Amino acid sequence: MPGATFPILRVAIVGGGPGGLSSAIALSKLPNVEVTIYEKAKELQEIGAGIQIGYNCWKVLELLGVGRGVRGHVQETIIHRNGLNGKPLREQKSTAAEPRYRGQRVRRTRLQAALIAKVPEGVIKLRKRLISLTNVEGGGVHLVFEDGEEVIADLVIGGDGIRSVVRESVFPDHAIQFTGRTIWRVIIPKSLILDIPEMTSSTAWWHGTAGHFYNCLVDDPSEIPEDEQMFEIAVHNVVPAATVKEKRFSWGIPATNERVESHFTEYDPRVRDALSRVPQGLWKEFSSFSGPRLKKLIAWDKVVLIGDASHPLTGAFGSGAAFAMQDSWILAQAIPHTLSFSQPLASALDIFDSIRSPYYQRMYEHLDHQGKKIQDAKTNNPQQTFEESLDVKVKSFGGEALSWIYQNDIQEVWEEFVRNEKEHGKQSLK
Repeated sequence: MPGATFPILRVAIVGGGPGGLSSAIALSKLPNVEVTIYEKAKELQEIGAGIQIGYNCWKVLELLGVGRGVRGHVQETIIHRNGLNGKPLREQKSTAAEPRYRGQRVRRTRLQAALIAKVPEGVIKLRKRLISLTNVEGGGVHLVFEDGEEVIADLVIGGDGIRSVVRESVFPDHAIQFTGRTIWRVIIPKSLILDIPEMTSSTAWWHGTAGHFYNCLVDDPSEIPEDEQMFEIAVHNVVPAATVKEKRFSWGIPATNERVESHFTEYDPRVRDALSRVPQGLWKEFSSFSGPRLKKLIAWDKVVLIGDASHPLTGAFGSGAAFAMQDSWILAQAIPHTLSFSQPLASALDIFDSIRSPYYQRMYEHLDHQGKKIQDAKTNNPQQTFEESLDVKVKSFGGEALSWIYQNDIQEVWEEFVRNEKEHGKQSLK
């Protein structure tokens, strides 16, 4: 708020992903705020392949001032196919009124580079693995890192992902479990698969009996020459979690071509052909974990969880980066807003929680509803064929039913909160 000031606010951001970087960008714009990102990696690099940038993500990127630095492949058409025979089942067209808000598949490194470019110099500290977080009564939060450094912060932002140490520290009874879903990702030169029919003409999901094969280009052809353009493949294999005996904590570990291809031997020849052309040593394997919804995303009046740390649903909606950045932006609005009414930091966190926690609750409820629909279809038709089950699955993808996610404008969400607060005369929070 204009004219408003407050004592120095020391902010420790744990995690240097999209949520952590966007938090640093948004909070560094506030007066008297000292921000530090603590990232456990030796270097800040993205693990994975492509990332989905849709309307909800473009809107928050604009607010952060980084939208122009992110460019990729515009997804005009998305086709869902029967993965076993390649038959098209459903076609989705881009519905964005403005070209700049159309869905794009982008190299993860492009998004990361655009965010890093907006983070003030000296904010990011690498090789900082958090090992403990302690509430100091009346005195902030005590952080201890593996290298021995100790820090006292007034506010801690947990942006450290699905296996969040921050979340484990403030909510020790919360637990995540392997979902039974294993994901392999890779990006390869487009030229390697250019001759495979219908493989590069559109984004496609090839659905199988226990997972799917996903393909998409990730570069803007007006920016990258064709012989340098890249192609993304992401394949999922799903089994009942209870049948998996070995421990799964892998994230971005190397996988052999043989391991990946062994799960897709019954797929359409085009899928098998594309998999066979991936050069050895490029696949990365990810084990998907999830956990129950947190009743609150804040703790101790000075710790807040964002992104996957706040809603452990790995990849459930394909919009994780957008969610994390929306969290960050809302928090950066709530802090000066409460200051203008002479309210403490705890009130800003309450506002954040009142906006974002119900949003994530709605996601959990949607997933429960979709799971029930699939289970009901099986119960009502015990002899359900693969094609019948696939029909139920494909109909659940996207559409108007999920506009509250993919068409969400976070600035409008904040403005609605402020209007409601004024209308109800709530100029302060208890």
